[in-house]
Amino acid sequence: MLLVVACSPPDAPPRAPSTRPQRRAPTAADITSFEDGPSVHARAAVSADGCGDTESGFDAWLEGFRRRAPEVGLSPATVGAALAGVTYDPEVVRLDRSQRAFKLSLEELVAKRVTPARVKRGRSLLRAHAPLLARVEARFGVPPQVVVAIWGLETDFGANTGSMSSLRALATLAYDCRRAPRFRAELVAALRLVQRGDLTASEMVGAWAGELGQTQFLPSSYEAFGVDFDGDGRVDLLRSTADVLASTAAYLQGHGWRPREPYGEGTANFKALEGWNASEMYRRTIVVFASRL
Repeated sequence: MLLVVACSPPDAPPRAPSTRPQRRAPTAADITSFEDGPSVHARAAVSADGCGDTESGFDAWLEGFRRRAPEVGLSPATVGAALAGVTYDPEVVRLDRSQRAFKLSLEELVAKRVTPARVKRGRSLLRAHAPLLARVEARFGVPPQVVVAIWGLETDFGANTGSMSSLRALATLAYDCRRAPRFRAELVAALRLVQRGDLTASEMVGAWAGELGQTQFLPSSYEAFGVDFDGDGRVDLLRSTADVLASTAAYLQGHGWRPREPYGEGTANFKALEGWNASEMYRRTIVVFASRL
């Protein structure tokens, strides 16, 4: 589905998250302020609780969001262009409502997701990107096998990143009452990515809940942990293998990963994987996959 570009040469200077000006991901408190500030026009554009359970109020809510966007550091030009033509997506709401608890056993999940073909592909990518992965490990302390296992589990190494408009999905979930504050924060973060030049609005295509790229970052995580490891001046988690692998490792480092320590069950690094996915079964699958690479 996606182009995978060549990684940067060994002497290209990687940029770690700490070298980028700090951009704090918006919090629920920020978004409460965004909704409930003094602007009469914005207050009139949303329902009393700032959300809706049907499509009927979406356009008015979105117009209110556009008006108030400068209050969270977004330019009217960016927001106007990025959200032009965005409509409510009932399919996103249906998918959000139909989520089910994770019920597969470890054996079933491994059989389904850690297939011989996927392990073979993972080993091939480990060899192909060995110099890059060594640089990633030296900078962030995460073993290549763990990074590649996550890459394979999330999108089959970039083959299945999703086909839904991220901005449309996030706007729909930001309006929907079930998890409105969380997804308003994600919508703001997505628009900040557009504003700073990492992605264009049309490039923001991914999973139904707004996850982006080859290891499925939510926009707030993209903003906080994305690394321009190929040195081209932007964080591209859709096409740049270097950025994808480094950002995945940076995320784990940011959630407590300890270099040169084991990562099996009961370890501090297994706990760090919880930041990636709260499901213990999924984390155990990462460990199994990594052990087979």
